[in-house]
Amino acid sequence: MSTAELPPNAPLAPLPLDIEEELKESYLNYAMSVIISRALPDVRDGLKPSQRRILVAMRDLGLTPGSSTSKCAGIVGETMKRYHPHGDNSIYPTLARMAQWWNMRHLLITGQGNFGSIHGLPPAAMRYTEAKLSPVAAEMLEDINYDTVDFQPNYDEKYQEPRVLPGKFPNLLVNGSGGIAVGMATSIPPHNLGEVCDAVLAYIDDPAIGLDEIMEHLPAPDFPTGGVICGRMGVKEAYRSGRGRVILRATSTIEELKDGRSQIVFSDIPYQLTKEPLFKKLAELINNGRITGVSDIVDESDRKQPVRIVVKLKKAEDPNVILNQLYEFSPLQDTFSVIMLALVDGRPKTLPIKEFLRLFVDHRINVIRRRTRYLLRQARQRAHIVEGLLIALHHIDEIIRVIRSSANPAEARVRLMTMEVSAQILQRALDDPDAKQSASLTRMQADAILAMQLQRLTGLEADKLAAEYLGLKADIDRYEAILGDEQIILGLIRDDLLELKSKYANPRRSTISDEELGNYDKEALIREEYMVVTVTHDGYIKRQPPSTYRAQGRGGRGITAANTREGDFLEHMFVALTHDYLLFFTDHGKVFWLKVYDLPIATRTSGGRAIVNLLQVSEGEKITGIVPVRKFRDDESLMMVTRRGTVKKTELTAFRRPLGRGIIALGLDEGDQLIGVARTKVGDQVILSTREGMAVRFDESCVRSMGRPAHGVRGINLEEGDEVVGMIVANGQEDPASLLTVCENGFGKRTLLSEYRSQNRGGKGLIDIKTSDRNGRVVAISKVTDADEVMITTTGGILIRTRVGDTRPIGRNTQGVRLIRLDEGDAVSSLAKLPEEELGGDEAVLDVLDHGEGAPLPTNGHILDDGVAEAEAQDHPEIEDESTDDGSTEEESGE
Repeated sequence: MSTAELPPNAPLAPLPLDIEEELKESYLNYAMSVIISRALPDVRDGLKPSQRRILVAMRDLGLTPGSSTSKCAGIVGETMKRYHPHGDNSIYPTLARMAQWWNMRHLLITGQGNFGSIHGLPPAAMRYTEAKLSPVAAEMLEDINYDTVDFQPNYDEKYQEPRVLPGKFPNLLVNGSGGIAVGMATSIPPHNLGEVCDAVLAYIDDPAIGLDEIMEHLPAPDFPTGGVICGRMGVKEAYRSGRGRVILRATSTIEELKDGRSQIVFSDIPYQLTKEPLFKKLAELINNGRITGVSDIVDESDRKQPVRIVVKLKKAEDPNVILNQLYEFSPLQDTFSVIMLALVDGRPKTLPIKEFLRLFVDHRINVIRRRTRYLLRQARQRAHIVEGLLIALHHIDEIIRVIRSSANPAEARVRLMTMEVSAQILQRALDDPDAKQSASLTRMQADAILAMQLQRLTGLEADKLAAEYLGLKADIDRYEAILGDEQIILGLIRDDLLELKSKYANPRRSTISDEELGNYDKEALIREEYMVVTVTHDGYIKRQPPSTYRAQGRGGRGITAANTREGDFLEHMFVALTHDYLLFFTDHGKVFWLKVYDLPIATRTSGGRAIVNLLQVSEGEKITGIVPVRKFRDDESLMMVTRRGTVKKTELTAFRRPLGRGIIALGLDEGDQLIGVARTKVGDQVILSTREGMAVRFDESCVRSMGRPAHGVRGINLEEGDEVVGMIVANGQEDPASLLTVCENGFGKRTLLSEYRSQNRGGKGLIDIKTSDRNGRVVAISKVTDADEVMITTTGGILIRTRVGDTRPIGRNTQGVRLIRLDEGDAVSSLAKLPEEELGGDEAVLDVLDHGEGAPLPTNGHILDDGVAEAEAQDHPEIEDESTDDGSTEEESGE
């Protein structure tokens, strides 16, 4: 029996169906619906359909920035009724998010009431909250009535909704977007409006612009919650390929309390992190012992400061160590995965940053063209009607006669359309001398004449029509010029962007750090510059630019170089380039390897970071020598000296690849310590100086090159109780430099190297300076010239930067002059020389170093002139030369 023969209510037999094909087709339809209609933003306006529909519904309700707010329940209902039939459980959270400052870089909705908080609290029910469009949302909707975008029927085909907004505001890059579709996801970070506008303007000026030039205007994302973006390579990769990683840290400061404790204060948190899960994670880390040294965590946030999280530390805990632990183990450091996926012509596409700029500009070009065409049509239509009215005014008697003699409006319309208007009337009415032929009125003009009121026949109204006609002709010419020249359109886009920037741009909230935390080439992003590196007796290290310290005259009181802990003091200080290798030699005879840029950069008065967190030194092991190395050259060696006067020379290339746990630099006798290391080459000479003021000079060839484990040979024969305090390298016998010797009581002297005659290695040496009660014992020596500047630090953390030329050379075995005035109980701890390259050229910088920037010079500092220096030298006449060559044998120690 056929289907036609079945009874009317009989069930139909099921049709055969391939389940595999049906699943494929149904799943594909579902996937495309999610991708296009739910999860991904359109690249042109940066909005998902739900966001766009909410904004359009608010516009329909008249909720403009200048209006009063309206209940969100009404907005949700209007959106659901007209455009988005998916329930209020999806519409209201989307609306609320566009009003939350911690989610949107520039709010699209101005909310009134409780819209949630960064603490993780949800918004109040929609019957309590109110909202209206924000000014930037109004910019996105501007010109929507001018046929600038396509419309489509809504879900029940009763209304029309826009497929995209005109989008004068570059929303996708400014506010970002995130969503999970089927088999794909998008995660676009927010950016600073001013920087985005600058990048678009740069692209308009040069469509062939490169990525590096774009990043000069748009260096990195700018998250609404602030934070510190660590490194630029992840950002650059994301901008280049559309995918990358941005490491974001909470902004932190370390505060020292009066009781000697420290606390870490976080003034923001990473993007899309709320405080409730953060505090849970911090409590978990502290309770399970992953992070130690924390006594309490306090939330001091309020209305004025939405985020202030205080981590209180136990006494004697290093805040830098705990801060690094917090970043490593807690959400205070987060990775934002960038997936710059958006809909382009209805299809998902991963885009580099330049494509975002191009597509936005193309969209705006299309919008302005469509707007101009619409305005041109309107202007031409109105000009056509005004032409008819002007013709009627100049032919009014005939027009009235035709109308009065017509039986009805339809007849009058036909007769007006068939009435011939002479060329003379056209010339007078339209002020057009080129009108040579007669014409007739169109239906549109006839209808306008029939609808014209009698008051339009007055002279004043006639003048208004003539002025309007001239204005319309000018508008038509302008619109035609815009449509005929794309450069004019680009100029309009430029004007729009500059206006947006002036009205809405604000400073960056996220700062950018050059510290790379990923697997990137750090040196490609780190500027090569000189740094002053300081190490304290207790092993805290830091670096800062030499310009941090202003130069002072000899004998000045100095400035604070570091706020050292009680009992600690500065022990090592030197200057190196950021890209230099650093060889860290310990008193145990081991060597470690590090880059200068790996050291923490800090303020002049901060304590620095514990070196045990950077190097795997053993307990009780101290850094006693640090050698900056640019390249490991075959023709250079390292000369090492121990406290007991042993010296050893090893080729520099032997230290090119030290292990993380360190390698042996030299063998040491029991009780001896490595105290100094210097680079040498063939022809150099070495000068050793002792605590009791003795010095010996010998040729570096007197010490043969040995392997790393070797012990070395005797460099100087020490008296009982004496020890070596320093070593310098002279460039042969004719080196014109001087030896600067500094004693613990702040006195010292400068003597030409030529006054130290060369001797045999292992001798007792010559008297360098008298270690009297006034001078104290020798602390350090340095090789200097007139053009050099030196830094002298004290055990109390005081530093003075002074020009060597201020201290004139005097005899070898004199008492010397005052170099720095010390407070009672203070003593000199170290001496370092600045490189010549740091001293030249920039007079403005030198002036700041001389006088400070906005700060007075110390009122209790005294600058000694040459007269005072000479008087002090005369008070302590030269001592008889007690040098001797006794003991200058070739005795070796443990070779």
